[in-house]
Amino acid sequence: MDTNLALVLVLAPFLGFLINVFFGKSLGKTVSGIIGTVTVVVSFIVTLFFFNQITSTEKAIQITLFDWIQISNLKINLGFLLDQLSVLWLLFVTGIGSLIHLYSISYMHDDENIHKFFSYLNLFVFFMITLVVGSNLLVLFIGWEGVGLCSYLLIGFWYKNQDYNDAAKKAFIMNRIGDLGLLIGMFILGSMFSTLDYATLQTAIAGATNLNIPLLSLAALCLFIGACGKSAQIPLYTWLPDAMAGPTPVSALIHAATMVTAGIFMVTRLNFVFDLAPDVQMIIAIVGGVTSLVAATIGLVQTDIKKVLAYSTVSQLGLMFLALGFGAYEVAVFHVITHAFFKACLFLGSGSVIHGLHGEQDMRKMGGLRKAMPITFWTMLVSSLAISGVPFFSGFFSKDEILLTAFHHSIPLYVVGSIASIMTAFYMFRLMFLTFFKDFRGTEEQKHHLHESDGLITFPLMILALLATFGGLISLPGNSWLNEYLAPLFTKVAGEEHHLGTTEYILMGVAVLGGLLGIFIAYIKYFKQDNIPESDEKITGLTKVLYNKYYVDEAYDTLFVAPVNALSKFFRDYVETALSAFVLGLGKVTNEIGFQGKKIQNGSIGLYLFVFVLGLCAIVSYIFLAQ
Repeated sequence: MDTNLALVLVLAPFLGFLINVFFGKSLGKTVSGIIGTVTVVVSFIVTLFFFNQITSTEKAIQITLFDWIQISNLKINLGFLLDQLSVLWLLFVTGIGSLIHLYSISYMHDDENIHKFFSYLNLFVFFMITLVVGSNLLVLFIGWEGVGLCSYLLIGFWYKNQDYNDAAKKAFIMNRIGDLGLLIGMFILGSMFSTLDYATLQTAIAGATNLNIPLLSLAALCLFIGACGKSAQIPLYTWLPDAMAGPTPVSALIHAATMVTAGIFMVTRLNFVFDLAPDVQMIIAIVGGVTSLVAATIGLVQTDIKKVLAYSTVSQLGLMFLALGFGAYEVAVFHVITHAFFKACLFLGSGSVIHGLHGEQDMRKMGGLRKAMPITFWTMLVSSLAISGVPFFSGFFSKDEILLTAFHHSIPLYVVGSIASIMTAFYMFRLMFLTFFKDFRGTEEQKHHLHESDGLITFPLMILALLATFGGLISLPGNSWLNEYLAPLFTKVAGEEHHLGTTEYILMGVAVLGGLLGIFIAYIKYFKQDNIPESDEKITGLTKVLYNKYYVDEAYDTLFVAPVNALSKFFRDYVETALSAFVLGLGKVTNEIGFQGKKIQNGSIGLYLFVFVLGLCAIVSYIFLAQ
């Protein structure tokens, strides 16, 4: 029964993909959306069943479908592993995925290719489920590459806009760079232990008497490079903000709750590898902290509502990696969950705003939407309070755990994380004040058509706002259900390294005051002073550097893209031309020889006899001369 249900869990979204690909256009927009949504809901219901089963028995479910690959002593099965980590991930992948599908029925209703949109969404969910439930690294890699493909299709969904196509290609290429690291890490682990299966790997590592730690550390570093690509960490983070070119539901599904968390999932799943590579863990923590701070500074001055949320996502992912680097896997998972709630709500809320303004994304042309769009306003306000770490919303608990862990391991990284958190509160309420308060700054036509979005859009927002409010209850200080639930997966529980005492309460108070300070500064600047960001042409100084994202894209173009293009042009204009001339020259020589040779075949018997006699004389002469 478990096998059949697991197949339903994985294949239901794939069935939705097939139906929408082949029959979606003829079924109509609404039916296509319903089919896409129902198939994901089915996966969510099956996930609830497995969650209940694993919670009650505390035993992982290992399902082997068949023997897949056997090369020498390396044997790989195609199978599923349903344990505490994978089922927990599936809950928000399929749960939030269902809400986003429901939202998309209304949001994408006017698009002529809505059946393609739902087919791509379903295919994405299928690959994401495959990534999460795979029992070994090779099955994870199938899902890993699959979500990369689907992100390319969804980011460039409006393919008539060349900028969107470029953004899709950028995401695809930068993810391939990270994926090479993941592959090398898999090859190293496979060569060391002759398996890629998680359980067998853990057993082999635990039982090894003469473990090659430097080689294992190299494997961990390569795996982390793969995580950097998928989870948008420095230096492979620049694709994610550009990915906002896709429809807003895509931003919510891929860049809030699912795909970008794949790197955190992989590192957490292989915690027994990373625990033996402390140097790599420190690299992870440093990269996470720096990414968090850099992305937060860029988010301070962005004017596109989705770009602000995109850099917020990069910053929050950095905080998750900061926790992973200190071995606090439960803390990172906790923030993954709360982040999925409030960031999905924020992205869908921004989509509701964009939908109401007929495609406008510049916050300088918004304002005063609070009364016209009350549900969107309140849900986004709740989520903004959560991401800012305001008590007692979900983000307060998870972010405080990360900062507390950082304080106990590295004071400098704690300071970096704290500054990034203060900036988060500032730019999120900058977004809120510019979007919802004061007077409307758009056109009269937009003002005339302002209205709240329909129920299919607002219902997911309300559900996510509730989760953003109460989601933190799963891991309260001193009484963490989440830590107890995940305990069988880890050798140590990070939350037990320190108990709540005077120091911890002081740090908690500092974090809260920092968040409130960020909100207060935003209130003074964008509400009291009504400070509207300047037009692009008037931005100068440090603001211009931040607005242009530290010119990292331009640096990458100069250092990598331009040389590759120049090399390609050299090969095209010179090497390929020379090779073509050589090949074509051989053809011309052959043609000329044939052309001259055919003149001999002129039908003259006398000529043939003459040539025959010459040949015979030559043979006879050779025979006599040779002797």
